[in-house]
Amino acid sequence: MICPTTPPMVAVAHGSRDPRAATTVTELLRAVRVRRPDVPVLPSFLDHAPPAPGRVLDGLARDGAEHAVVLPLLLTAAYHSNTDIPGVLARVRSRHPRLRLRTAGTLGPHPLLTAALERRLAEADVRPGSPDTAVVVVSAGSSDASANATVAALADRWRSRGWWDTAAAYASAAGPTPAEAVTALREAGAPRVVVASYFLAPGYFTDKVGDAALTAGADAVSAPLGAAPEVAELVVRRYDEALLTAREAAAV
Repeated sequence: MICPTTPPMVAVAHGSRDPRAATTVTELLRAVRVRRPDVPVLPSFLDHAPPAPGRVLDGLARDGAEHAVVLPLLLTAAYHSNTDIPGVLARVRSRHPRLRLRTAGTLGPHPLLTAALERRLAEADVRPGSPDTAVVVVSAGSSDASANATVAALADRWRSRGWWDTAAAYASAAGPTPAEAVTALREAGAPRVVVASYFLAPGYFTDKVGDAALTAGADAVSAPLGAAPEVAELVVRRYDEALLTAREAAAV
């Protein structure tokens, strides 16, 4: 039986055919459990890897859970968070009307993700805010213009940290590409250009971005955010925010 006083967290990642992605999610959720050992934390994936979120929620309902927090491990709000996850939850609610589901916000945008980006750059020997270094923040890209605008806004805000300049780029669905952004900064006179990988886990896009950026003249490409402490802390905060929002709504 599931303890009714501690809602389980069902973390929903994008999913990938690349096994490194699921391994990274496992590492991240292990760090989350260390921070919140009272919370059952369960992984799920929208595509390409088991288990699917609907199956995890079905299992919780069968085990007697009364409520759960569904937490998207997504860095921007776009199609997956706005359409895919609500669709899954609607189907689960139709099967299990007594299971109360709360949906947490996507991880980004949040200052903790910027801190995690700086951690990964530091691991690639890039000093945060170095005035002789331009940074290209690269995300997967989306057909949702607002999601791409979120990444562009992150890059704009980060410029105030002291970098020579910052720019946003996208691995797919939008421009500029990472190679185009690196080339533009080189042509503008940037002494050094590095790429900050705004990805949760390694996979096809991170490999593609790294190869293209280095070929275009980037000096360094950071690793994905993965199980960085800042990301684990942000997952916990999103969980707590979802519970607080639910309590406030119940009190009205």
